[in-house]
Amino acid sequence: MSWEAVIGIETHVELSTRSKMFCGCVVDFGAAPNTNVCPVCLGLPGALPVPNRKAIEGIIAIGLALNCEITERSVFHRKNYFYADLPKNYQISQYDVPVCHDGHLDVEVDGQTRRVGIERAHMEEDTGKSTHVGDGGRIDAASATLLDFNRSGVPLVEVVSRPDIRSAAEARVYAQELRAIVAELGVSDARLEEGSIRFDANVSIRPEGSEELGTKVEIKNMNSFRSLERAIEFEIARQIAAVEAGEELVQETRHWDEEAGETLSMRTKEGSSDYRYFADPDLVPLVVPADWVEEIRSTLPELPEQRRKRYAGLGLDPKSAEILSASSPVIRGLFDDALDAGAPAPAAFNWLTGEVTAWMRRTESEPSNLTGVRVAALIELVDTGVVSATAAKEVLEGVLAGEGEPRAVAEARDLVQVSDRGELAGAVEEVLAANSDAVERYRGGEEKVIGFLVGQVMRQTGGKADPKLVNELIRESLAGNG
Repeated sequence: MSWEAVIGIETHVELSTRSKMFCGCVVDFGAAPNTNVCPVCLGLPGALPVPNRKAIEGIIAIGLALNCEITERSVFHRKNYFYADLPKNYQISQYDVPVCHDGHLDVEVDGQTRRVGIERAHMEEDTGKSTHVGDGGRIDAASATLLDFNRSGVPLVEVVSRPDIRSAAEARVYAQELRAIVAELGVSDARLEEGSIRFDANVSIRPEGSEELGTKVEIKNMNSFRSLERAIEFEIARQIAAVEAGEELVQETRHWDEEAGETLSMRTKEGSSDYRYFADPDLVPLVVPADWVEEIRSTLPELPEQRRKRYAGLGLDPKSAEILSASSPVIRGLFDDALDAGAPAPAAFNWLTGEVTAWMRRTESEPSNLTGVRVAALIELVDTGVVSATAAKEVLEGVLAGEGEPRAVAEARDLVQVSDRGELAGAVEEVLAANSDAVERYRGGEEKVIGFLVGQVMRQTGGKADPKLVNELIRESLAGNG
């Protein structure tokens, strides 16, 4: 039997606000444990929550970027469950009336565009952080668990996809695209390694062609795109093997063990009824007027998909457009400015994603002395034969070091090519006269000898000759003497 995977992704995004979701405590993940807490985020009796306006603007921006409908009147609910890092024994979340609903995200997989539905994006608060003390940091091997409530109450957006994803590779592309959007919006730093964006996967299988959903398993603890893909691949294979062996799958939550490369059972999966959702009596419904939504829409930046399409329209191939879109804002800004100054898109892309990006990584600094105009000027120096492609790299180093405009750097460093036909003609004739054997081999049909002769002229001129012109002069001379 052929099996089809059915995958949905739940994404938790910590918003970059100065204060928490329902209180005025500072959000500072570097603070000493349990120092940014108050009666509200600790759930002490009598403390009343007040929603963070900046956080609401953040979830609306995410919803708009994901083509969602924005709910004019949404409701906060209490999600009831008992765990040590949840001091109130409930989490303020949303249930059937979220801020955002019914959107989609288009992703490119193997040259095909796949549309993944976004069921909802709802607002909630984060829990505290548990640190398990013991071998491997796992709860089952811990001698004690330490609780830090600094994170408790931090604004958290949960984006829930529809089960439209069909492979582990597609899940990875979806997660990467969603992270890129969140980072571009500036509502979160979206760092997987710090947990400010986290992905859980819901995975099931069904016979290919069937419309009925299989038993869903949720996978947690995937802190990289590679882990996400590997965990889903393993889980699909595990479920297929289990069903074909006659085993019955159970709805459960499983933990991804990166070192072992497998998912391990944690607990049976709760259903929505287990959480006993009810509207939070301490919070009135959230009203989002249409003019507020439009005000936020007007501030949205160019999103990754829009940027890739724009770059492709400027003459970049799809892969280059994708690389540039994922580059730093500094590189993208220099690219746009270089094009405005007349630089051809492919050349600007090559210089900025190649030499300039390498310089930034090597020096761990930004190219403050480089402008788009200077990038365009450097490209023109190469295209017009003023400097060679090799010498242009040295010119760039000088510009980045603050030595001035590309032309001035080339002249100061004595990198300007000799492009005078009369001056080079003499050097060409001397080389041809000194290498009669090579000349005869060329006339005998050995085309590659031209490269040797060009190299000899370059050596004689100290590397300053324009190699294109030298090649042309050699061919003219040999043809004339033939």
